[in-house]
Amino acid sequence: MPSELVHLAFAGYLAAALLGPAFSTRTVAVVLAAAAIPDVDSVLAIWLPGTHRALLHTLLLPLVLGVLLAADLRREDSVVRPLFDGHGLRVAAVALGALTLGGIAPDLFTNGVNLFYPFHDRFYTLNGDLSLSTTRGVVQTFVEFHEGGGRTAGGTTESTFYYTGIDTDRGADPRNAERVFPLVSSGMQLLVVATSALVLWGRFRDANRQR
Repeated sequence: MPSELVHLAFAGYLAAALLGPAFSTRTVAVVLAAAAIPDVDSVLAIWLPGTHRALLHTLLLPLVLGVLLAADLRREDSVVRPLFDGHGLRVAAVALGALTLGGIAPDLFTNGVNLFYPFHDRFYTLNGDLSLSTTRGVVQTFVEFHEGGGRTAGGTTESTFYYTGIDTDRGADPRNAERVFPLVSSGMQLLVVATSALVLWGRFRDANRQR
């Protein structure tokens, strides 16, 4: 599964690409923090068993936050707009994107998340292939239900458990349980993390030169 470094790496790409004139240490920190929010449910699951990848991985979270942001922007005395030297809207929008695309989406494509919790208690995994065939044209399996690909439905919060270094087992952890905190789980993940760090370093260097 994607480690927290991978989630932060995706958020780093969004921060570097979309913050524009709002790019700073503070705003990047906000965007990275937003991407980390969903995995807080790995801690909460200690007291609420089964809610890891459910409680804060639901799409209802960014939806509700998006509605609250839109409502705030309609007010003349908006709380968000004046933040970060008048770049509050941009920072909030990028942070919301980081929460969704950096915090939730990578888990949806790896082992699954409870997309519509708590209204619909079911874990979903979105996986498949997209290719161009000389005989069949464009071939994709992301939105087809079939064995080995497509959208697959898993268990519920009652039947599903995801191991973490914080919570190694449903219920009380064994006294001598090994706690593993993954950093990267594949060469591709290492490439994603390293490239994101390089991109952010470049953006910070350019921002410092322009001051």
